[in-house]
Amino acid sequence: MIDVQSIKRNFGIVGNDPQLLHAIEIAAQVANTDLTVLITGESGTGKDVFPKIIHQNSARKHGQYFAVNCGAIPEGTIDSELFGHEKGSFTGAIAERKGYFEVANEGTLFLDEVAELPLSTQARLLRVLENGEYIRVGGSKVMKTNVRVVAATNVDLPQAIQKGKFREDLYYRLNTIPIHIPALRERKGDIHLLFRKFASDFAERSHMPVITLTPEAVKMLENYRWDGNVRQLKNVAEQISIIEQQRIITDTTLERYLPNKITTSLPVLFQREDGSEGVSERDLLYKVLFEMKRDIAELRNTVNELTTRPGSLTPNYIEATPVSIEPNYGDPVTIEPDYTEIVPTEEVVHEHHMPENLSLEQHEIEMIKKALEKHNGKRKDAAKELGISERTLYRKINEFGIKQ
Repeated sequence: MIDVQSIKRNFGIVGNDPQLLHAIEIAAQVANTDLTVLITGESGTGKDVFPKIIHQNSARKHGQYFAVNCGAIPEGTIDSELFGHEKGSFTGAIAERKGYFEVANEGTLFLDEVAELPLSTQARLLRVLENGEYIRVGGSKVMKTNVRVVAATNVDLPQAIQKGKFREDLYYRLNTIPIHIPALRERKGDIHLLFRKFASDFAERSHMPVITLTPEAVKMLENYRWDGNVRQLKNVAEQISIIEQQRIITDTTLERYLPNKITTSLPVLFQREDGSEGVSERDLLYKVLFEMKRDIAELRNTVNELTTRPGSLTPNYIEATPVSIEPNYGDPVTIEPDYTEIVPTEEVVHEHHMPENLSLEQHEIEMIKKALEKHNGKRKDAAKELGISERTLYRKINEFGIKQ
């Protein structure tokens, strides 16, 4: 008989939603097996707690437990982190190194954000899951490991498979036992309970009176979408606790801490069918247009170089074919033919090429800033909003020198 309430107390889980309780039951039931588990759910739902439940209730509880954020490790070093490397296998490999699969032998390895793994690493992971074998980077000796793997992702993996970003065979190997963690908006009965828990904990730590909500504020709290899930709810509870002088919080006060819009110079945010806000489709369309204009400018420069070589044919004009883009809404956008006389001078390159790159860069910077602002600087959530990996977002922030 599984004691769900005991598990909730031991791991600090708050809530009585049937979906949540079912997820806990599955985690406890599968713990004593060696089956691979795939945990799915939105960012901020608390997926990282369930691998610990599985590990602590298994025969491996005395072994090593490692949690690896696959999205936070650079692509060039992820294989070394997971499988280890031999001395001299690459620049900087001054000694051999054990990977997580070797160190966590006989224990549990939690692979968070598994969808961010490069395809080459996915192939290596599939081999480990199938027969427990792997090879260190730069090595030739086949190593063996006995590791229980639990993976998690907030990405729609079947969709990622269709886009060629995730291996279908790896998906079925990871998805032996699926556990889905419901979003906070799907467990409305737990929202006020969680809020009171977070407010009480913060008040105790800060030695101040705990805040309470009026009935109208409770209703607003429960009807809010909570795109950031439990993580966002905790942030709101702590912000109100420290900022507000009054300990009884009305709906008017609460509303100031529940963002609905983001002020920006970009077009109005597109509303998804489910009511959430995301990167504007118009924003993305503009970005595509900027990129196409840049490509056209680069093509012109290439033609200039070819036509100025000795013996080459030198036409007077270059013809651009009309290009139509059909977004998910509104009328198609068409780039009309542009007949431009070829004048291969540095002035033309400066006049047409540079401003287009600059506009694209400024637009991309603005989109990144907007996403970071919406998610209070949390890069993981901002990357999901932009539809890019966390690793790519890190690179863009450094490349553009974006300050947070």
